[in-house]
Amino acid sequence: MREDWVEVELGEVCFTTSGGTPSRQNKSYFEGDIPWVKSGELDKGLILDSEEHISEEAIKNSSAKLFPKGTLLFALYGATIGKMATLGISAASNQAICGIYENDFLLSKYLYHYLSNKKRELIGKGIGGAQPNISQTILKQLPISLAPLPEQRAIVAKIETLFSDLDKGIADLKTAQAQLKVYRQAVLKKAFEGELTKEWREQQTNLPTAEALLAQIKEERQKHYEQQLEDWKNAVTAWEENGKEGKKCSKPKKLIEISNLSEAELSKLDPLPNEWVYSYLSYAGELARGKSKHRPRNDFKLFENGKYPFIQTGDVKAQKIITEFNKKYSDFGLQQSKLWTKGTLCITIAANIAETGFLGIDACFPDSIVGFTPFNVIIEDQFIEYFFQLAKNRIAAYAPATAQKNINLTILEKLVVPFCSKEEQHQIVQEIESRLSVCDKVEQSITESLEKAKALRQSILKKAFEGSLLSTAEIEQCKQAPDYEPAAALLAKIKAEKSKK
Repeated sequence: MREDWVEVELGEVCFTTSGGTPSRQNKSYFEGDIPWVKSGELDKGLILDSEEHISEEAIKNSSAKLFPKGTLLFALYGATIGKMATLGISAASNQAICGIYENDFLLSKYLYHYLSNKKRELIGKGIGGAQPNISQTILKQLPISLAPLPEQRAIVAKIETLFSDLDKGIADLKTAQAQLKVYRQAVLKKAFEGELTKEWREQQTNLPTAEALLAQIKEERQKHYEQQLEDWKNAVTAWEENGKEGKKCSKPKKLIEISNLSEAELSKLDPLPNEWVYSYLSYAGELARGKSKHRPRNDFKLFENGKYPFIQTGDVKAQKIITEFNKKYSDFGLQQSKLWTKGTLCITIAANIAETGFLGIDACFPDSIVGFTPFNVIIEDQFIEYFFQLAKNRIAAYAPATAQKNINLTILEKLVVPFCSKEEQHQIVQEIESRLSVCDKVEQSITESLEKAKALRQSILKKAFEGSLLSTAEIEQCKQAPDYEPAAALLAKIKAEKSKK
């Protein structure tokens, strides 16, 4: 801190008070024209109006107060803790907000940036759990680096110039991020319309016709079912020979034939190359929900001495190859679940609908996740995974309009997928990956730049209130201002004024 600055507590230089809420039982209190600000509205920088208004009678008969224009509002608790805004009008507020009155010795904008720099420290001093509360006492005891008035003005001006340049850079980065998302979807759309492999396809001489491809898909599905039946019969025989010890294995679910898409249904879909065909996801592989008869967070026995990885929807969303998890099922948990094999494609059907990821380990998962095992003769699992990336929004739209969004297994089974030969699927996956790998590198670079911008913002604030943001020439210019005087003289004036009041 500079020698002509002083450190004081906020309560020594500012008058603070909290707002209040008039009784909701008296409807007339909320039919006035005085803006009444709630903490959730402290994200607008400058407040010129509010969602609710109260009457003068409401202020007279409650702890609500009319703050003057220029007052800095600070959220004391709840989800909005630490949020700030300045009043561009006279207004009242609720009790979750502390009003810090403007005065002639400490600029509101200077204080705003100072508190932004100290926000994390203030929240750390809060009382409570996940959402701590800051009392007015804590706020009043916060040490403030008080600078001479001309320096306060110069610091605010320089911070806002630097932040303006930084905000423009951040906006450009976020625009690029949005453009990457559009590009990703464009690549996937062209891939599943056959555009990316058009030249490759023209060079082939032995691709099956659409009719032959559909017949092959159905044939492989039937073979897979027959093999499941055979394996089940053998397992039952072994179980009987062992004296029916343990649980009898379940019979495979009978195949459900779905009628071919009608001409009317096909007319609503994008046209495909001649060698491609539309069919259903259930014809491409086996789909089954995970098993979880109990809420995992409530049943201790499911996880006691756990040894089987248990993944949840959040784990699928966070990882393309799922290897990290927070819970393990016990032997008891495994009895009411299933251990899915490494390589299974996981598809979420609740919370984050249609997120996908491949198991990088053997693991259990709940019924909010569906496991997909492709019929390998005809399907590349990565081809299906990329299709989900393209169709995610369309799939999520099938969820009913309820608070808990989810879809069922039937919706996935009847999901219409464009199919081509396995050789072309392999080629499509390569074409997609060659393009999206570039996207991934650019995305990573943008993410790193955004993190650096965030750190730079804090660095600017830190330098500002250590007294090192202004150059020597800028400081000398401040000292030439008519109202320049050391902060100690400012503090003496503040104390004298408070003494008079």
